[in-house]
Amino acid sequence: MAASAAQGAVVRERGRAADVAGVLILGACVVWSLVSATGRDGRPEGVILAVLALTAGYACGRISGTLLPVSAAAVASLAALGLALASAPGVPGATHAGAVPTGHTGAAVALLVLAAGAACCAASAAGTSSGRLALRALALAVAGAALALGSVVGFVASTGVLLCSLAAVRMRRRLLGLVGLALAAGLAVGASWAVAEERLPEGLTVSLEGQLTRHRVLLWQDAVALAKENPVLGVGPDRFGALSPTARETFSADGKPHSAVFQQAAEQGVPGVVLLGAAYGWLLWGLGSSPRATPVALTVGATLTALAALAAVGNALSFTPVTAGAGLLAGLATARAAPAPAD
Repeated sequence: MAASAAQGAVVRERGRAADVAGVLILGACVVWSLVSATGRDGRPEGVILAVLALTAGYACGRISGTLLPVSAAAVASLAALGLALASAPGVPGATHAGAVPTGHTGAAVALLVLAAGAACCAASAAGTSSGRLALRALALAVAGAALALGSVVGFVASTGVLLCSLAAVRMRRRLLGLVGLALAAGLAVGASWAVAEERLPEGLTVSLEGQLTRHRVLLWQDAVALAKENPVLGVGPDRFGALSPTARETFSADGKPHSAVFQQAAEQGVPGVVLLGAAYGWLLWGLGSSPRATPVALTVGATLTALAALAAVGNALSFTPVTAGAGLLAGLATARAAPAPAD
């Protein structure tokens, strides 16, 4: 009993440290967006709204995960699936004026990934085998919905989250799994940067450009050029569209480089990229110190990593429902169990 109580105290202390770090990191994201906009025609509102959405979703997840961990995750899955199915050509609550059409790396795909992750999170926390089976069937239905929408990437990502959730059941130590997920996210970012810098072998570059489209790669190259010209402050929030030659020459362009990493690099410099990575690292840290079971933590970690990979090559994080959903899922996976009622 004494050993169990001591272990519980350690977990609570780690959880508090992660919460403090989250406040500092998200606060720094807001402050830096204001700093990078100072003296220029920058618009930091989008960054501030994204931080608020993530924070609100996280708080709701912590509360609902404490009271109804399985039901809250299941409802979140159905809500995200409903939004994804109703999202053509955009989704409600976009943080920028122009809606980005649903595509291989669009908001609908991110919502499908969140739906699959929430269903698997609920399955990992379910107390009965029939409940786990039903909830994993829901995750499989989400993958089927991705195919129905014509998104192979959405199907692969949703299926990958489901497979990771099944594999997580057999894992006893979550640290190794979370480190592997962090490396996978870093690999996705590194690969996109290598494409923009044309550092890959020619055949591989041509193949990837065929999947990503040449237009997207040109946007990335413009973002890299702007980041090199303004490595510290960037050009200012929401100014990429006005300064990118590719974006200016494109009819009906949305003014985004179609990558959260490149957008941060161009508009907020190297510190903006570091803060974006720190926010992802904070979420993984919270999962590592979570009192919830390891399968739950690793399932949500896999979902957030899939979302990070999509954000590296698309505009997923430009949509409020996606950032709020990511925060909600992270909150569900880090919620503490409700205290037992007194006799």
